[in-house]
Amino acid sequence: MSQFHAKFTHLSRMALIPFIACIAFFLQACLATPVQAASNDCPNIVLILADDLGFSDLGCYGGEIDTPNLDRLAARGVRFTQFYNTSRCWPTRAAMLTGYYAQQVRRDVLPGVKGRGQGDRPHWAPLLPEILASAGYRSHHSGKWHIDGEPIESGFERTYYLRDLGRLFRPRTHSIDGDAIAPVTSDDDYYATSFIADRTIEFLQDHQAKFADQPFLSYVAFSVPHFPLQASPADIAKYKGRYDRGWDVMREERFAKLKRELKIPASLSPLESDIGPPYHFDNVRETFGDKEIEREIAWDELTTEQQEFQSMKMEIHAAMVDRMDHEIGRILEQVDAMGATDNTMVIFLSDNGASAELMVRGDGHDPQAANGSAETHLCLGPGFSRAANTPFRRHKTWVHEGGSATPLIVSWPANILDGGGLRDQVGHVIDLVPTIVEAATGKAPQSVTDDAPPLPGKSLLPAMTGNQDIQRDYLWWLHDGHRALRVGDFKIVSSEGHPWELYDLSLDRSECSDLAADQPGRLAAMIETWQRHADETAKVVSAINSTSKSGK
Repeated sequence: MSQFHAKFTHLSRMALIPFIACIAFFLQACLATPVQAASNDCPNIVLILADDLGFSDLGCYGGEIDTPNLDRLAARGVRFTQFYNTSRCWPTRAAMLTGYYAQQVRRDVLPGVKGRGQGDRPHWAPLLPEILASAGYRSHHSGKWHIDGEPIESGFERTYYLRDLGRLFRPRTHSIDGDAIAPVTSDDDYYATSFIADRTIEFLQDHQAKFADQPFLSYVAFSVPHFPLQASPADIAKYKGRYDRGWDVMREERFAKLKRELKIPASLSPLESDIGPPYHFDNVRETFGDKEIEREIAWDELTTEQQEFQSMKMEIHAAMVDRMDHEIGRILEQVDAMGATDNTMVIFLSDNGASAELMVRGDGHDPQAANGSAETHLCLGPGFSRAANTPFRRHKTWVHEGGSATPLIVSWPANILDGGGLRDQVGHVIDLVPTIVEAATGKAPQSVTDDAPPLPGKSLLPAMTGNQDIQRDYLWWLHDGHRALRVGDFKIVSSEGHPWELYDLSLDRSECSDLAADQPGRLAAMIETWQRHADETAKVVSAINSTSKSGK
């Protein structure tokens, strides 16, 4: 067992505690829609978010990393094969917890509209715990935040807020329930992933002791496998040598498993040698010299020294995912000890795809220190990031599938009866608020106030519990100048400064065969839809800015 992971005494299994029926839940402008569910009790919600996880990193999504707990979660629940995020951390969090596109609530940049893209949300965009409070829920948060405001002021009764995201071993700024706690020293037994799980378990135990007659929302926001690549020596040692054959072999092996088990209609997209990190930092070359590789190129084009350096970094990335899975297992054990497993909806996803970013931040990088230790600052980089996003193109920040497609695992044993099932319905993080609120209350939420735009997402409950289709007009993306729109099976996508491309994702999820020249009419109509949504959003945000100092 890792020296960074303390032993914990779990609660003995308790007798199943019946949940009381949910109290009536009213929001302004709500539509009463029955939920197709096997129980009338309000479900508990455990919402788990990974940070910079690749689409195929989990074992149940084609990966070779050991993730037995998430694999078991998928075996008793369902896996979505066409679920999306916003391709970046803070926009995804805003969309996931408000039910709006990030641009609609001033949490991402919209061209031609004032604001830096990480401003305050409007009054009509409460976070999920504030909405669920009216239904008697108590909410807990542990981990990363990256949303405007403070967790303790946004509906969470308990919170562990990890503000320092550049130090997995020695954070300088973090707090519990709004109160700062001391910086971690080199002598402390701390690793962020384990500590986040510790606090989650503590909050659940507290809930069971004091509020067992109320349902809970537990939001667990891990900060891994986001850079810096840091993990315990024991966890890293488990993967020693596993990636020595390189990312070309890794991509082929993951792709074969994905095709066999997830039935994804895709080819293995070729490497793009002109694609590297989305942002340039001079200190990378100064720190690592020729060992670091800044482009997607074939593994056999690397020197032996470069191959050793790259495979070492992937070993740490895998160790971070492995440790996260272990800690998720401990959280699920606590839910089980509370007798709450059957009526707890567990949702797992990632905020964006794996990252090609290369930089040195935090405490810098000591080349003499042990790889993956607190004194080092390593990033995965474009080669293994591309492999982590198999079979898709591009990385975090891009809105091609590699940046915006995420695993989505949902377990709810009382209501999802086809454990291990796949769902090919298209979904997006804007759908999570409608889904959770409908599961919790039997009602589909709409806008909270009359001056708010309609919620753009759809409840996924029919897909989760009955494998039914989800009807929607489109899904829309914009980040860092990268644009995309999906209508049915067709997707248009444009990297910043590049022409629009068109793909039929029912045949080509890996976006290899551009149909733009063959279907100009479809392309033009979809571009018009993308622009219309952008224009409508600009009007909404401009109206907010005109009455808010923070919009100036």
